[in-house]
Amino acid sequence: MKTSSTDLDRRAFLGRSAAFAAATGSTSLSLGLAGARPAEAQAKPLVIAAPATPQSLDSEFDGSLGTLDMIGCLYDSLVAFETVPDPEIEGVMREDVTDYPDLPGGVKITGKLAESWEVAEDSSWAEFKLREGVLSNWGNELTAEDVVYTWERKFALGAIGGFFTKLLGMSGPENVTAVDTYTVRFELPQPNPLLMKLQLNLYNNILDGTKCREMATEDDPWARDFIANDSAGFGPYRLANLVRGQQAVLVGREDYWNGMPAIQQVVYREVPTSATRSSLVRGGAVDIALVLQPLEIEQLAQTQGVKVASIEASPMFWVELNTEFAPFDQVAVRQAMNYAFPKEQVIETIYRGTADPMTGPMPAIYPGFKPTADYRQDLERARALLAEAGLADGFETSLAYNAGDPIQEPMAILYQTALREIGVELSLRKIPAGTYFNEVSGRTQPMIFFTDTPWCPDPGYSMQLYFDSATFSNYSNYANERVDELLRAASLSPDNAERFKMMAEAQDIIGEEAPWVFIGYPKFTVTMRENVEGLTYYTSNNLRFQDFSYASS
Repeated sequence: MKTSSTDLDRRAFLGRSAAFAAATGSTSLSLGLAGARPAEAQAKPLVIAAPATPQSLDSEFDGSLGTLDMIGCLYDSLVAFETVPDPEIEGVMREDVTDYPDLPGGVKITGKLAESWEVAEDSSWAEFKLREGVLSNWGNELTAEDVVYTWERKFALGAIGGFFTKLLGMSGPENVTAVDTYTVRFELPQPNPLLMKLQLNLYNNILDGTKCREMATEDDPWARDFIANDSAGFGPYRLANLVRGQQAVLVGREDYWNGMPAIQQVVYREVPTSATRSSLVRGGAVDIALVLQPLEIEQLAQTQGVKVASIEASPMFWVELNTEFAPFDQVAVRQAMNYAFPKEQVIETIYRGTADPMTGPMPAIYPGFKPTADYRQDLERARALLAEAGLADGFETSLAYNAGDPIQEPMAILYQTALREIGVELSLRKIPAGTYFNEVSGRTQPMIFFTDTPWCPDPGYSMQLYFDSATFSNYSNYANERVDELLRAASLSPDNAERFKMMAEAQDIIGEEAPWVFIGYPKFTVTMRENVEGLTYYTSNNLRFQDFSYASS
Protein backbone atom coordinates (compact mmCIF):
# COMPACT_ATOMS: atom_id res chain seq x y z
CA MET A 1 0.00 0.00 0.00
CA LYS A 2 0.99 3.57 -0.52
CA THR A 3 3.15 5.15 2.19
CA SER A 4 2.14 8.71 3.12
CA SER A 5 4.40 11.55 4.21
CA THR A 6 2.76 11.34 7.64
CA ASP A 7 3.96 7.73 7.94
CA LEU A 8 7.49 8.76 7.04
CA ASP A 9 7.36 11.54 9.61
CA ARG A 10 6.29 9.11 12.30
CA ARG A 11 8.93 6.58 11.33
CA ALA A 12 11.54 9.30 11.74
CA PHE A 13 10.21 10.35 15.14
CA LEU A 14 12.42 8.13 17.28
CA GLY A 15 15.47 9.13 15.33
CA ARG A 16 14.70 12.78 16.04
CA SER A 17 14.27 12.01 19.74
CA ALA A 18 17.64 10.30 19.99
CA ALA A 19 19.36 12.93 17.85
CA PHE A 20 17.91 15.74 19.94
CA ALA A 21 19.14 14.07 23.11
CA ALA A 22 22.62 13.70 21.66
CA ALA A 23 22.72 17.30 20.48
CA THR A 24 21.69 18.67 23.87
CA GLY A 25 23.80 16.27 25.89
CA SER A 26 20.73 15.24 27.84
CA THR A 27 21.06 11.46 27.87
CA SER A 28 21.89 10.15 31.36
CA LEU A 29 24.50 7.54 32.25
CA SER A 30 23.31 3.97 31.88
CA LEU A 31 24.17 2.97 35.44
CA GLY A 32 23.27 6.26 37.10
CA LEU A 33 20.27 7.28 39.17
CA ALA A 34 16.93 7.25 37.44
CA GLY A 35 16.48 10.99 37.95
CA ALA A 36 17.76 13.88 40.01
CA ARG A 37 15.61 15.30 42.82
CA PRO A 38 15.06 18.95 43.66
CA ALA A 39 16.91 20.08 46.77
CA GLU A 40 13.69 20.84 48.64
CA ALA A 41 10.41 18.95 48.51
CA GLN A 42 7.33 21.06 47.78
CA ALA A 43 4.52 20.98 50.32
CA LYS A 44 1.62 21.93 48.01
CA PRO A 45 -0.28 18.74 47.10
CA LEU A 46 -0.61 17.69 43.48
CA VAL A 47 -4.34 17.31 42.88
CA ILE A 48 -5.45 15.17 39.94
CA ALA A 49 -8.95 14.76 38.53
CA ALA A 50 -9.35 11.30 36.99
CA PRO A 51 -12.36 9.33 35.73
CA ALA A 52 -12.04 6.78 38.54
CA THR A 53 -10.01 5.77 41.54
CA PRO A 54 -8.13 2.46 41.24
CA GLN A 55 -10.28 -0.60 41.75
CA SER A 56 -7.23 -2.65 42.71
CA LEU A 57 -3.58 -1.96 43.48
CA ASP A 58 -2.49 -5.41 42.33
CA SER A 59 -0.64 -5.32 39.01
CA GLU A 60 -1.45 -8.98 38.48
CA PHE A 61 -5.15 -8.33 38.01
CA ASP A 62 -5.96 -4.73 37.11
CA GLY A 63 -4.87 -2.62 34.16
CA SER A 64 -7.23 0.33 34.54
CA LEU A 65 -6.02 3.93 34.42
CA GLY A 66 -6.14 4.55 38.17
CA THR A 67 -4.22 1.37 38.88
CA LEU A 68 -1.52 2.23 36.33
CA ASP A 69 -0.99 5.62 37.94
CA MET A 70 -0.73 4.03 41.41
CA ILE A 71 1.69 1.27 40.38
CA GLY A 72 3.99 3.85 38.79
CA CYS A 73 4.57 5.65 42.10
CA LEU A 74 4.15 2.96 44.76
CA TYR A 75 6.61 0.54 43.16
CA ASP A 76 9.91 0.43 41.32
CA SER A 77 11.31 -2.00 38.77
CA LEU A 78 14.88 -3.23 38.47
CA VAL A 79 15.72 -1.00 35.50
CA ALA A 80 14.12 1.68 33.32
CA PHE A 81 14.46 3.20 29.88
CA GLU A 82 16.66 6.24 29.71
CA THR A 83 14.67 9.36 28.96
CA VAL A 84 15.25 12.02 26.31
CA PRO A 85 13.55 15.34 25.56
CA ASP A 86 10.47 15.04 23.40
CA PRO A 87 11.51 16.55 20.04
CA GLU A 88 8.15 18.25 19.52
CA ILE A 89 7.01 19.51 22.94
CA GLU A 90 9.29 21.70 25.02
CA GLY A 91 9.61 20.69 28.66
CA VAL A 92 8.38 17.11 28.14
CA MET A 93 10.60 14.06 28.49
CA ARG A 94 9.93 10.60 27.05
CA GLU A 95 11.34 7.10 27.21
CA ASP A 96 14.02 6.46 24.61
CA VAL A 97 12.62 3.38 22.85
CA THR A 98 15.00 3.63 19.89
CA ASP A 99 16.49 0.31 18.81
CA TYR A 100 20.18 0.11 19.77
CA PRO A 101 21.42 -3.08 18.08
CA ASP A 102 24.80 -2.99 19.81
CA LEU A 103 23.34 -2.89 23.33
CA PRO A 104 21.96 -5.86 25.33
CA GLY A 105 18.34 -6.37 24.35
CA GLY A 106 18.63 -3.48 21.89
CA VAL A 107 17.68 -0.93 24.57
CA LYS A 108 19.42 1.89 26.42
CA ILE A 109 18.55 1.55 30.09
CA THR A 110 19.31 3.06 33.47
CA GLY A 111 19.30 1.49 36.90
CA LYS A 112 16.50 1.71 39.43
CA LEU A 113 16.48 -1.03 42.07
CA ALA A 114 19.41 -2.62 40.24
CA GLU A 115 22.67 -0.66 40.16
CA SER A 116 24.36 -2.85 37.54
CA TRP A 117 23.63 -5.88 35.36
CA GLU A 118 25.17 -8.38 33.00
CA VAL A 119 23.38 -10.01 30.06
CA ALA A 120 24.31 -12.99 27.91
CA GLU A 121 24.96 -12.16 24.25
CA ASP A 122 22.13 -14.47 23.23
CA SER A 123 19.81 -13.18 26.00
CA SER A 124 19.58 -16.59 27.64
CA TRP A 125 20.42 -15.17 31.07
CA ALA A 126 20.78 -11.89 32.92
CA GLU A 127 22.17 -11.08 36.34
CA PHE A 128 21.27 -7.98 38.36
CA LYS A 129 23.20 -6.48 41.27
CA LEU A 130 20.75 -4.72 43.57
CA ARG A 131 21.33 -1.46 45.38
CA GLU A 132 22.07 -1.99 49.06
CA GLY A 133 20.08 -0.24 51.75
CA VAL A 134 16.90 0.20 49.69
CA LEU A 135 13.84 0.13 51.96
CA SER A 136 10.20 -0.63 51.22
CA ASN A 137 7.36 1.51 52.52
CA TRP A 138 7.24 -1.00 55.41
CA GLY A 139 10.91 -0.56 56.27
CA ASN A 140 12.11 -3.92 54.94
CA GLU A 141 15.39 -3.94 52.99
CA LEU A 142 15.39 -5.01 49.35
CA THR A 143 17.17 -8.31 48.69
CA ALA A 144 17.32 -10.81 45.86
CA GLU A 145 14.66 -12.84 47.67
CA ASP A 146 12.12 -10.06 46.98
CA VAL A 147 12.73 -10.43 43.24
CA VAL A 148 12.44 -14.21 43.52
CA TYR A 149 9.18 -13.86 45.47
CA THR A 150 7.75 -11.46 42.89
CA TRP A 151 8.29 -13.97 40.10
CA GLU A 152 7.10 -16.92 42.20
CA ARG A 153 3.86 -14.99 42.66
CA LYS A 154 3.57 -14.43 38.89
CA PHE A 155 3.83 -18.17 38.28
CA ALA A 156 1.44 -19.05 41.09
CA LEU A 157 -1.31 -16.62 40.09
CA GLY A 158 -0.88 -17.00 36.32
CA ALA A 159 -2.57 -13.70 35.49
CA ILE A 160 -0.82 -10.72 33.88
CA GLY A 161 2.53 -11.95 35.17
CA GLY A 162 1.72 -15.34 33.69
CA PHE A 163 1.67 -13.71 30.27
CA PHE A 164 5.21 -12.45 30.91
CA THR A 165 6.46 -15.87 31.98
CA LYS A 166 5.03 -17.46 28.84
CA LEU A 167 6.40 -14.72 26.63
CA LEU A 168 9.88 -15.36 28.03
CA GLY A 169 9.51 -19.12 27.63
CA MET A 170 10.13 -19.68 31.34
CA SER A 171 9.64 -23.20 32.64
CA GLY A 172 9.02 -22.32 36.27
CA PRO A 173 10.02 -20.15 39.23
CA GLU A 174 13.37 -21.94 39.30
CA ASN A 175 14.37 -19.71 36.38
CA VAL A 176 14.82 -16.83 38.87
CA THR A 177 17.32 -17.43 41.68
CA ALA A 178 19.08 -15.48 44.42
CA VAL A 179 22.83 -15.78 43.83
CA ASP A 180 23.53 -13.91 47.06
CA THR A 181 21.79 -11.29 49.20
CA TYR A 182 21.98 -8.57 46.55
CA THR A 183 22.33 -10.52 43.29
CA VAL A 184 19.49 -12.12 41.33
CA ARG A 185 19.83 -14.24 38.20
CA PHE A 186 17.36 -14.99 35.41
CA GLU A 187 18.25 -18.22 33.58
CA LEU A 188 15.94 -19.08 30.68
CA PRO A 189 15.51 -22.53 29.13
CA GLN A 190 16.40 -20.98 25.77
CA PRO A 191 17.50 -17.55 24.50
CA ASN A 192 14.79 -14.90 24.40
CA PRO A 193 15.25 -11.41 22.90
CA LEU A 194 12.68 -9.90 25.28
CA LEU A 195 14.54 -10.80 28.48
CA MET A 196 15.79 -7.26 29.12
CA LYS A 197 12.90 -5.38 27.49
CA LEU A 198 10.33 -7.01 29.77
CA GLN A 199 12.28 -5.95 32.87
CA LEU A 200 11.35 -2.39 31.86
CA ASN A 201 7.61 -3.08 31.91
CA LEU A 202 5.56 -1.10 34.45
CA TYR A 203 3.99 -4.35 35.65
CA ASN A 204 7.33 -5.97 36.41
CA ASN A 205 7.40 -4.02 39.66
CA ILE A 206 9.18 -5.64 42.60
CA LEU A 207 7.23 -6.54 45.75
CA ASP A 208 8.35 -6.49 49.36
CA GLY A 209 8.27 -10.25 49.79
CA THR A 210 8.78 -10.02 53.55
CA LYS A 211 5.62 -7.95 54.02
CA CYS A 212 3.60 -10.03 51.56
CA ARG A 213 4.48 -13.26 53.36
CA GLU A 214 3.52 -11.63 56.65
CA MET A 215 0.08 -10.70 55.27
CA ALA A 216 -0.57 -14.06 53.59
CA THR A 217 -3.15 -16.44 55.02
CA GLU A 218 -4.05 -20.05 54.44
CA ASP A 219 -6.92 -18.97 52.17
CA ASP A 220 -4.85 -16.22 50.55
CA PRO A 221 -1.27 -17.52 50.29
CA TRP A 222 -0.15 -14.76 47.90
CA ALA A 223 -1.65 -11.85 49.87
CA ARG A 224 -4.02 -10.89 47.09
CA ASP A 225 -6.42 -9.09 49.42
CA PHE A 226 -3.61 -7.08 51.02
CA ILE A 227 -1.94 -6.09 47.74
CA ALA A 228 -5.27 -5.12 46.17
CA ASN A 229 -5.85 -2.57 48.92
CA ASP A 230 -2.40 -1.44 50.03
CA SER A 231 1.16 -1.39 48.77
CA ALA A 232 4.31 -3.30 49.57
CA GLY A 233 6.84 -1.69 47.29
CA PHE A 234 10.11 0.17 47.00
CA GLY A 235 8.71 3.19 45.14
CA PRO A 236 8.80 6.89 46.01
CA TYR A 237 5.32 7.12 47.56
CA ARG A 238 3.25 5.20 50.08
CA LEU A 239 -0.52 4.94 50.16
CA ALA A 240 -1.99 7.03 52.98
CA ASN A 241 -5.66 6.54 52.15
CA LEU A 242 -7.89 5.00 49.49
CA VAL A 243 -11.65 5.47 49.43
CA ARG A 244 -12.85 3.96 46.17
CA GLY A 245 -15.22 6.20 44.31
CA GLN A 246 -13.78 9.26 46.05
CA GLN A 247 -10.01 9.60 46.19
CA ALA A 248 -6.59 8.13 46.90
CA VAL A 249 -4.00 10.05 48.92
CA LEU A 250 -0.29 9.35 48.51
CA VAL A 251 2.58 10.63 50.65
CA GLY A 252 6.20 10.95 49.53
CA ARG A 253 8.74 8.77 51.30
CA GLU A 254 11.67 10.45 53.01
CA ASP A 255 13.50 7.11 53.06
CA TYR A 256 13.11 6.46 49.31
CA TRP A 257 16.45 5.36 47.83
CA ASN A 258 16.42 8.20 45.27
CA GLY A 259 15.32 10.91 47.69
CA MET A 260 12.00 12.44 48.66
CA PRO A 261 9.85 13.26 45.60
CA ALA A 262 9.61 16.94 44.73
CA ILE A 263 5.88 16.98 45.57
CA GLN A 264 5.23 15.53 49.02
CA GLN A 265 1.55 14.67 48.67
CA VAL A 266 -0.70 13.57 45.79
CA VAL A 267 -4.50 13.61 45.89
CA TYR A 268 -6.04 11.48 43.12
CA ARG A 269 -9.74 12.36 42.93
CA GLU A 270 -12.50 10.51 41.14
CA VAL A 271 -14.43 12.93 38.95
CA PRO A 272 -16.61 10.82 36.62
CA THR A 273 -17.60 13.40 34.00
CA SER A 274 -15.20 14.92 31.52
CA ALA A 275 -16.98 18.29 31.65
CA THR A 276 -16.46 18.54 35.41
CA ARG A 277 -12.81 17.56 35.17
CA SER A 278 -12.36 20.22 32.50
CA SER A 279 -14.03 22.86 34.66
CA LEU A 280 -11.89 21.99 37.69
CA VAL A 281 -8.58 22.37 35.88
CA ARG A 282 -9.78 25.55 34.16
CA GLY A 283 -10.61 27.11 37.53
CA GLY A 284 -7.46 25.89 39.25
CA ALA A 285 -9.20 23.55 41.70
CA VAL A 286 -7.05 20.69 40.39
CA ASP A 287 -3.56 20.69 38.91
CA ILE A 288 -4.05 17.95 36.29
CA ALA A 289 -7.16 16.70 34.51
CA LEU A 290 -7.09 13.35 32.73
CA VAL A 291 -9.14 11.85 29.87
CA LEU A 292 -10.94 14.92 28.57
CA GLN A 293 -13.01 15.13 25.40
CA PRO A 294 -11.14 16.46 22.37
CA LEU A 295 -13.28 19.61 22.11
CA GLU A 296 -12.59 20.42 25.78
CA ILE A 297 -8.87 19.90 25.21
CA GLU A 298 -8.99 22.25 22.23
CA GLN A 299 -10.70 24.93 24.31
CA LEU A 300 -8.42 24.50 27.34
CA ALA A 301 -5.33 24.88 25.18
CA GLN A 302 -6.49 28.48 24.63
CA THR A 303 -7.24 29.12 28.31
CA GLN A 304 -4.99 31.35 30.39
CA GLY A 305 -3.27 29.47 33.21
CA VAL A 306 -3.69 26.08 31.53
CA LYS A 307 -1.37 24.14 29.23
CA VAL A 308 -1.95 20.99 27.20
CA ALA A 309 0.58 18.40 26.09
CA SER A 310 -0.52 16.03 23.30
CA ILE A 311 2.31 13.57 22.86
CA GLU A 312 3.03 11.05 20.09
CA ALA A 313 2.23 7.83 21.91
CA SER A 314 1.66 4.08 21.75
CA PRO A 315 -2.15 3.72 22.10
CA MET A 316 -4.13 2.38 19.16
CA PHE A 317 -7.87 2.52 18.42
CA TRP A 318 -9.54 0.06 16.08
CA VAL A 319 -12.57 -2.10 15.34
CA GLU A 320 -12.23 -5.82 15.98
CA LEU A 321 -13.61 -7.71 12.97
CA ASN A 322 -14.47 -11.09 14.45
CA THR A 323 -13.37 -13.58 11.81
CA GLU A 324 -15.67 -16.27 13.22
CA PHE A 325 -18.71 -14.19 12.21
CA ALA A 326 -19.62 -14.27 8.51
CA PRO A 327 -18.89 -12.44 6.32
CA PHE A 328 -15.78 -11.30 8.22
CA ASP A 329 -14.19 -14.66 7.52
CA GLN A 330 -13.45 -13.21 4.05
CA VAL A 331 -10.41 -10.98 3.53
CA ALA A 332 -12.14 -8.94 0.80
CA VAL A 333 -14.98 -8.03 3.16
CA ARG A 334 -12.58 -6.98 5.91
CA GLN A 335 -10.70 -4.81 3.44
CA ALA A 336 -13.98 -3.28 2.29
CA MET A 337 -14.85 -2.40 5.88
CA ASN A 338 -11.55 -0.53 6.11
CA TYR A 339 -12.04 1.36 2.86
CA ALA A 340 -15.53 2.38 3.98
CA PHE A 341 -14.38 3.89 7.27
CA PRO A 342 -14.29 7.75 7.20
CA LYS A 343 -10.85 7.93 8.79
CA GLU A 344 -9.91 11.46 7.78
CA GLN A 345 -13.28 12.81 8.92
CA VAL A 346 -12.99 11.04 12.28
CA ILE A 347 -9.47 12.32 12.91
CA GLU A 348 -10.48 15.89 12.03
CA THR A 349 -13.95 16.24 13.55
CA ILE A 350 -13.96 13.81 16.47
CA TYR A 351 -10.35 13.58 17.62
CA ARG A 352 -9.73 17.23 16.70
CA GLY A 353 -5.97 16.88 16.50
CA THR A 354 -5.56 14.48 19.43
CA ALA A 355 -4.89 11.45 17.21
CA ASP A 356 -3.14 10.51 13.98
CA PRO A 357 -4.44 8.08 11.33
CA MET A 358 -3.57 4.47 12.09
CA THR A 359 -1.43 2.99 9.33
CA GLY A 360 -0.29 -0.36 10.69
CA PRO A 361 -0.97 -3.12 13.21
CA MET A 362 1.39 -1.78 15.91
CA PRO A 363 2.36 1.63 17.33
CA ALA A 364 4.02 3.80 14.71
CA ILE A 365 6.46 5.20 17.28
CA TYR A 366 7.98 1.76 17.96
CA PRO A 367 11.11 0.43 16.27
CA GLY A 368 10.31 -2.13 13.60
CA PHE A 369 7.02 -0.50 12.59
CA LYS A 370 6.01 -0.80 8.94
CA PRO A 371 3.00 1.13 7.52
CA THR A 372 1.21 -1.81 5.91
CA ALA A 373 -2.41 -0.86 6.68
CA ASP A 374 -2.78 2.66 5.33
CA TYR A 375 -6.44 2.33 4.39
CA ARG A 376 -8.15 5.64 3.53
CA GLN A 377 -11.82 5.99 2.66
CA ASP A 378 -12.53 4.82 -0.89
CA LEU A 379 -16.17 3.80 -1.27
CA GLU A 380 -15.82 2.69 -4.89
CA ARG A 381 -13.06 0.29 -3.93
CA ALA A 382 -15.12 -0.92 -0.97
CA ARG A 383 -18.07 -1.70 -3.28
CA ALA A 384 -15.80 -3.58 -5.68
CA LEU A 385 -14.40 -5.69 -2.85
CA LEU A 386 -17.88 -6.58 -1.62
CA ALA A 387 -18.83 -7.62 -5.15
CA GLU A 388 -15.67 -9.74 -5.31
CA ALA A 389 -16.84 -11.46 -2.11
CA GLY A 390 -20.27 -12.16 -3.61
CA LEU A 391 -21.94 -9.41 -1.57
CA ALA A 392 -22.70 -6.81 -4.23
CA ASP A 393 -26.03 -6.12 -2.53
CA GLY A 394 -24.38 -5.64 0.85
CA PHE A 395 -25.22 -7.34 4.16
CA GLU A 396 -26.37 -6.61 7.71
CA THR A 397 -24.16 -6.60 10.79
CA SER A 398 -23.71 -4.75 14.09
CA LEU A 399 -21.09 -2.67 15.88
CA ALA A 400 -20.78 -2.55 19.67
CA TYR A 401 -19.44 0.55 21.35
CA ASN A 402 -18.60 1.67 24.88
CA ALA A 403 -21.20 3.90 26.53
CA GLY A 404 -18.47 5.25 28.81
CA ASP A 405 -16.32 6.66 25.99
CA PRO A 406 -17.87 9.86 24.61
CA ILE A 407 -16.11 9.66 21.24
CA GLN A 408 -17.36 6.19 20.30
CA GLU A 409 -21.03 6.93 19.63
CA PRO A 410 -20.46 9.81 17.17
CA MET A 411 -17.74 7.76 15.50
CA ALA A 412 -20.09 4.79 15.18
CA ILE A 413 -22.78 7.01 13.62
CA LEU A 414 -20.35 8.37 11.02
CA TYR A 415 -19.31 4.80 10.17
CA GLN A 416 -22.94 3.67 9.97
CA THR A 417 -23.68 6.45 7.48
CA ALA A 418 -20.65 5.60 5.33
CA LEU A 419 -21.45 1.88 5.25
CA ARG A 420 -24.99 2.57 4.10
CA GLU A 421 -23.42 4.05 0.93
CA ILE A 422 -22.03 0.61 0.03
CA GLY A 423 -25.14 -1.37 1.00
CA VAL A 424 -24.06 -2.45 4.49
CA GLU A 425 -26.72 -1.92 7.16
CA LEU A 426 -24.97 -1.42 10.49
CA SER A 427 -26.96 -1.57 13.71
CA LEU A 428 -25.34 -0.01 16.78
CA ARG A 429 -25.16 -1.66 20.18
CA LYS A 430 -24.45 0.58 23.18
CA ILE A 431 -22.69 -1.46 25.87
CA PRO A 432 -22.44 -0.22 29.50
CA ALA A 433 -18.89 0.71 30.47
CA GLY A 434 -18.86 -1.75 33.37
CA THR A 435 -19.42 -4.78 31.14
CA TYR A 436 -17.75 -3.56 27.96
CA PHE A 437 -14.46 -5.39 28.34
CA ASN A 438 -16.35 -8.63 28.94
CA GLU A 439 -17.89 -8.21 25.48
CA VAL A 440 -14.44 -7.63 23.98
CA SER A 441 -12.69 -10.52 25.72
CA GLY A 442 -15.68 -12.82 25.31
CA ARG A 443 -15.57 -12.28 21.53
CA THR A 444 -19.36 -12.12 21.45
CA GLN A 445 -19.76 -9.34 18.89
CA PRO A 446 -19.13 -9.37 15.12
CA MET A 447 -17.66 -5.86 15.40
CA ILE A 448 -16.57 -3.94 18.48
CA PHE A 449 -14.44 -0.86 19.13
CA PHE A 450 -11.29 -1.45 21.14
CA THR A 451 -8.36 0.61 22.32
CA ASP A 452 -5.16 -0.78 23.74
CA THR A 453 -1.40 -0.44 23.67
CA PRO A 454 1.48 -2.93 23.79
CA TRP A 455 3.71 -1.60 26.59
CA CYS A 456 6.88 -3.26 25.34
CA PRO A 457 8.28 -1.27 22.36
CA ASP A 458 9.14 -4.32 20.31
CA PRO A 459 7.50 -5.58 17.10
CA GLY A 460 7.58 -9.20 18.25
CA TYR A 461 5.82 -8.37 21.50
CA SER A 462 3.25 -6.19 19.74
CA MET A 463 2.45 -8.75 17.05
CA GLN A 464 2.30 -11.69 19.45
CA LEU A 465 0.00 -9.84 21.83
CA TYR A 466 -2.74 -9.38 19.23
CA PHE A 467 -2.18 -11.72 16.27
CA ASP A 468 -0.81 -15.01 17.57
CA SER A 469 -3.70 -17.42 16.95
CA ALA A 470 -3.33 -18.82 20.48
CA THR A 471 -2.96 -15.59 22.47
CA PHE A 472 -5.67 -14.50 24.91
CA SER A 473 -5.90 -10.98 23.49
CA ASN A 474 -6.48 -11.98 19.85
CA TYR A 475 -10.07 -10.77 20.11
CA SER A 476 -10.71 -10.91 16.37
CA ASN A 477 -9.98 -14.68 16.31
CA TYR A 478 -7.46 -14.01 13.57
CA ALA A 479 -5.40 -17.00 12.47
CA ASN A 480 -2.69 -17.24 9.84
CA GLU A 481 -0.18 -20.10 9.84
CA ARG A 482 2.61 -18.01 8.34
CA VAL A 483 2.12 -15.25 10.92
CA ASP A 484 2.23 -17.84 13.72
CA GLU A 485 5.40 -19.30 12.22
CA LEU A 486 7.06 -15.88 12.04
CA LEU A 487 6.06 -15.04 15.60
CA ARG A 488 7.54 -18.30 16.94
CA ALA A 489 10.78 -17.80 15.03
CA ALA A 490 11.12 -14.18 16.12
CA SER A 491 10.58 -15.09 19.77
CA LEU A 492 13.71 -17.26 19.69
CA SER A 493 16.08 -15.19 17.57
CA PRO A 494 18.67 -13.02 19.38
CA ASP A 495 19.37 -11.20 16.10
CA ASN A 496 17.27 -8.02 16.15
CA ALA A 497 17.80 -7.29 12.46
CA GLU A 498 16.52 -10.76 11.57
CA ARG A 499 13.61 -10.42 14.00
CA PHE A 500 12.61 -7.07 12.53
CA LYS A 501 12.71 -8.57 9.04
CA MET A 502 10.37 -11.38 10.13
CA MET A 503 8.03 -8.92 11.84
CA ALA A 504 7.96 -6.74 8.72
CA GLU A 505 6.65 -9.75 6.79
CA ALA A 506 4.08 -10.40 9.50
CA GLN A 507 2.93 -6.78 9.31
CA ASP A 508 2.59 -7.11 5.51
CA ILE A 509 0.31 -10.12 5.92
CA ILE A 510 -1.78 -8.58 8.70
CA GLY A 511 -2.14 -5.29 6.83
CA GLU A 512 -3.36 -7.16 3.76
CA GLU A 513 -5.72 -9.50 5.63
CA ALA A 514 -7.13 -6.68 7.79
CA PRO A 515 -8.51 -8.37 10.93
CA TRP A 516 -9.10 -4.85 12.28
CA VAL A 517 -10.56 -1.63 10.95
CA PHE A 518 -7.47 0.50 11.54
CA ILE A 519 -8.65 3.87 12.90
CA GLY A 520 -6.22 6.01 14.86
CA TYR A 521 -3.23 6.51 17.11
CA PRO A 522 -4.59 8.62 19.99
CA LYS A 523 -2.02 10.90 21.53
CA PHE A 524 -1.20 10.84 25.24
CA THR A 525 -2.81 14.10 26.26
CA VAL A 526 -2.39 15.71 29.67
CA THR A 527 -4.09 18.97 30.62
CA MET A 528 -2.50 20.81 33.54
CA ARG A 529 -2.02 24.14 35.22
CA GLU A 530 0.80 26.18 33.73
CA ASN A 531 2.98 25.94 36.87
CA VAL A 532 3.15 22.12 36.72
CA GLU A 533 6.46 20.85 35.33
CA GLY A 534 8.17 17.52 34.73
CA LEU A 535 5.74 15.57 32.53
CA THR A 536 7.38 12.42 31.17
CA TYR A 537 5.80 10.10 28.61
CA TYR A 538 5.98 6.35 29.23
CA THR A 539 4.83 3.65 26.83
CA SER A 540 2.58 2.37 29.64
CA ASN A 541 0.66 5.66 29.20
CA ASN A 542 0.46 6.55 32.87
CA LEU A 543 1.60 9.39 35.08
CA ARG A 544 4.42 8.99 37.56
CA PHE A 545 3.90 11.62 40.20
CA GLN A 546 7.56 11.63 41.23
CA ASP A 547 8.37 13.34 37.92
CA PHE A 548 6.36 16.47 38.74
CA SER A 549 7.25 19.70 40.48
CA TYR A 550 5.91 23.24 40.62
CA ALA A 551 7.63 26.06 38.79
CA SER A 552 9.23 28.68 41.00
CA SER A 553 7.01 31.73 41.29
